[in-house]
Amino acid sequence: MNETDAIKAIFQDSIATKQAALDAMPEALSRAVTTLVTALKNGNKVLSCGNGGSAADAQHFSSELLNRFHHDRPSLPAIALTTDASTVTSIANDYAFDQIFSRQISSLGQAGDILLAISTSGNSANIVQAINTAHERGMQVIAMTGNQGGKMAAMLGEGDVELRVPSTVTARIQEVHLLILHVLCSRSDAILFGV
Repeated sequence: MNETDAIKAIFQDSIATKQAALDAMPEALSRAVTTLVTALKNGNKVLSCGNGGSAADAQHFSSELLNRFHHDRPSLPAIALTTDASTVTSIANDYAFDQIFSRQISSLGQAGDILLAISTSGNSANIVQAINTAHERGMQVIAMTGNQGGKMAAMLGEGDVELRVPSTVTARIQEVHLLILHVLCSRSDAILFGV
């Protein structure tokens, strides 16, 4: 296979994964939009977390809510729990890396808030701890996963929503996760502000 064909194959694999997600995910995405919009209408906030590329996705989503997506509109309350290096490293050092998000949620999270928990495997120990703490605080969880959903899928409650990408390839899951975040932003803006 030459270089051009190899590049085309990557694009085709990405397109096929997005098509599989289109077939599998609209109902869950609709529930996630409703969950998000309800919380925001009630004056609650969104806390988001993930590791590596998923940390970048958590920050991306938070910035879209706090600033704007496609159109000017009021700022929406969101905090990416991945951004404060001093807090993250002090918790990892003084307690454990598994607690870098849960410890923040224990003080910042309130009943009615949303935790957007992102893990391509669904097995990240610090995300699992974050979900446990969010539930203890009376928060709902929107879990973005892939593969078989991992440990996260098994711990979600009735008011939670899992957005599981039908793929086992981390890069393809991350590509669909970004699309999911844009769907959440677009639809929540449309419902909340008519834009």
